[in-house]
Amino acid sequence: MGDADGAASSGRGRRSKVARLIDEKGLEPLGAELEQLWTAEEDRRSLRDLASYFNRQLLRQALEEADVRPLDGEIENTYRLLTEEDAGADRTRIRRRLERDGVDIDAVEDDFVTYQAIRTYLKKHRGAEYPPDETDPIEREISNIQQLRGRVDSVTEGKLSQLRETDRLDLGEFRTLVDVRVVCEDCNTQFDVIELLERGHCDCSDG
Repeated sequence: MGDADGAASSGRGRRSKVARLIDEKGLEPLGAELEQLWTAEEDRRSLRDLASYFNRQLLRQALEEADVRPLDGEIENTYRLLTEEDAGADRTRIRRRLERDGVDIDAVEDDFVTYQAIRTYLKKHRGAEYPPDETDPIEREISNIQQLRGRVDSVTEGKLSQLRETDRLDLGEFRTLVDVRVVCEDCNTQFDVIELLERGHCDCSDG
């Protein structure tokens, strides 16, 4: 989806992709809405849900700018067809229709963000926090893994910087990315570990 969200969103001192899109598209109220949905005590929305919601708002705006008035439920269905891996011919059909309607669908899809980009925006740009419910093991372990990845990222960056500064490593400006992936050998799928925990399942249950 779009550019490399992890790299674009986690770069030191750089504005996150979500913040940039909100400014460019004039979607300022959406930022507060995302924060409220993520931190709500009841009916809290996951980061994955929020990424889909944000992307649907981008799609809605693109359609309206092309003078396309979507029917009820059409945005949700169009987004599903554009993002589902097995949409096949339906995805091709919907893309062609959007292109005929004057929508730059390539640009729209390039703007789509991942749940990692939403997390970066909420935590680093808006300063939002959602303490994990100690009774919820999934939330607790997500928090633990995020802290571990943060420490690995920080230590690795520090060691590389030290080696570079002492002329033991030839390296230009850089940033470090910590990616922990889980591979299910039964259904032959792989996920970022946080994505898997928020998703709640691999693809075995779809078979």
